[in-house]
Amino acid sequence: MAAHRRLHIGLALGSGSARGWSHVGVIRAFLDAGIEPDIVCGSSIGALVGAAYAADEIDRLEPWIASLTRQGVMSLLDFRLSSGMIEGRKLMRYFRERFDDPGIEQLRRPFACVATELDSGREVWLRDGPVVDAVRASIALPGLFTPMQRDGRLLVDGGLVNPVPVSLCRAMGADVVIAVDLNWDLVGRRTRAAPSLYAEPAGAPSRPARKSTLESMWKRLWPSSEEPSGLPMPSMLGVLSASLNIMQVRITNSRLAGEPADVVVRPRMSGLGPMDYHRGAEAIAEGRRAAEQVLGQLRELLG
Repeated sequence: MAAHRRLHIGLALGSGSARGWSHVGVIRAFLDAGIEPDIVCGSSIGALVGAAYAADEIDRLEPWIASLTRQGVMSLLDFRLSSGMIEGRKLMRYFRERFDDPGIEQLRRPFACVATELDSGREVWLRDGPVVDAVRASIALPGLFTPMQRDGRLLVDGGLVNPVPVSLCRAMGADVVIAVDLNWDLVGRRTRAAPSLYAEPAGAPSRPARKSTLESMWKRLWPSSEEPSGLPMPSMLGVLSASLNIMQVRITNSRLAGEPADVVVRPRMSGLGPMDYHRGAEAIAEGRRAAEQVLGQLRELLG
């Protein structure tokens, strides 16, 4: 009798901006349970965390995420206001200086991520070349990050076409695919306005009356206002964020219906705003909790 072949586990890490830090908790829960995904694919923030896992860098990434403050997040952003609010060079330089980038082909585990070709709308699978460049393309959320130029194409966020890349995991040889859906509970809830990253801590001395153009712009974009009717009106970025949530939920549901995962992890992340990157510890804990709930189902599949 032929020996039983071990099933290859694929992990499809979904898009979701700051909610994506929960992917670290998901991975931690699986590793602690003795379940080690063989293949990892990511879309948007899932590409960043997925690349860290593929490179065996989760141990370094996790404490950095947990230590992020609002001010720390802002220090990594370079505002440009052209084809996107953030150019992204400062953030990518930060990762290049602190993490080795041997190229996707040389990572310790098979890895790929999804981007979207801006001109055609086609889904693009990035499976070779510099890791940082691939991740930068996959996280290029329209309106926030400027598009990434690669091979003569302009690439933007992979979540526009494939928010949870189960299909990519299958194409790379996964027998069992675990999908992590970060956006499933966002539509149909009235969420609080995203906090300004410039908010001062309680008791802090008042800031000078003269504020930077950047700060004034940010506060005009994010805070809510109120119409005479009494209905609270979201900010411009609030409308954009909610619209992207609706789009990604609908696309995710459609893709998962046609390309179902074997196990779906659904952290409850609706309380985190898209720019709440400073709430990493909270997100990681929720990711762990959600992953632990599916361990029994996953063990049955793996035999």
